[in-house]
Amino acid sequence: MTTVAKEYPPVRSVEVTNDLITMHLADGSSVSLPLWWSWRLSDATPAERANWRIIAGGDGINWPDIDEDLSVWGMFNGTPAKRPKSASPPPAAAP
Repeated sequence: MTTVAKEYPPVRSVEVTNDLITMHLADGSSVSLPLWWSWRLSDATPAERANWRIIAGGDGINWPDIDEDLSVWGMFNGTPAKRPKSASPPPAAAP
């Protein structure tokens, strides 16, 4: 039998301000990133930012209104999601 210890303590709560995303962890520590790190949260309304739930046994947070998931691991080790490029028109046909 193999036992794997979790790399990070589970998240207990989250705060999203106009500047920061902060996860509060079970061991009393916190991790914060600038709001721009998540373009979905950056574009969200205050009500959408406030509607979150803990997922995966405390490994992450989900914002169902904006289809955003952030993990504790990702907050420490990940890279921000890239904003999708707006659709550009197809290239003009050759004469």
